[in-house]
Amino acid sequence: MLKVGLTGSIGVGKSFVCEVFRELGCHVLDADKTARDVVKRGTLGLAKIVSEFGDEILTPDGELDRPKMASIVFADEKMRLLLNSIVHPLVFETQNEWLAAREAEDPDGIAIVDAALMIESGGYRRFEKLIVVWCEPEIQFQRLIQRDGLREADARKRTQAQMPQEEKKRFADFLIDTSAGFDPTRAQCRQVHSKLLELNR
Repeated sequence: MLKVGLTGSIGVGKSFVCEVFRELGCHVLDADKTARDVVKRGTLGLAKIVSEFGDEILTPDGELDRPKMASIVFADEKMRLLLNSIVHPLVFETQNEWLAAREAEDPDGIAIVDAALMIESGGYRRFEKLIVVWCEPEIQFQRLIQRDGLREADARKRTQAQMPQEEKKRFADFLIDTSAGFDPTRAQCRQVHSKLLELNR
């Protein structure tokens, strides 16, 4: 099985790219879903977060209050690193279990794991190839405001808290630029998929 990492900054269109790869027959693991699953109510992940950040980051029904957590970690680098140190090992473990299951059922397939912080965490080294999804910074900024309903200052804070896109692109085996919208992005996904199929022969 060909194991491929997929990453990119917040608001660049990773979800759409992942959907296209699914349509093309790849197995795709969504990073956001994995990160949510490992901190659901009753998990070890959530218990660890509460022990570090306190009960105030919980909703009344005992789930992680994501907007509150985001407001804390995007305002304080130390808090963000602390959260990542709790969540990343749990995400890695889940990804590895998923990869092993996909390989057992489809040894000749292509498995793509999507994770926003794959480069920063060093997780990209576990994959044979790395796809970096990117778009022009101003487009990323506008998408983030529209998608999450953020104020401009908060959107800037979130984009600046991540590794610059230009730096991420240096790690890529394949680049997908989503700046021009859905159809051109879909065409690039098809091109990359063709190359992955060749590598996997």
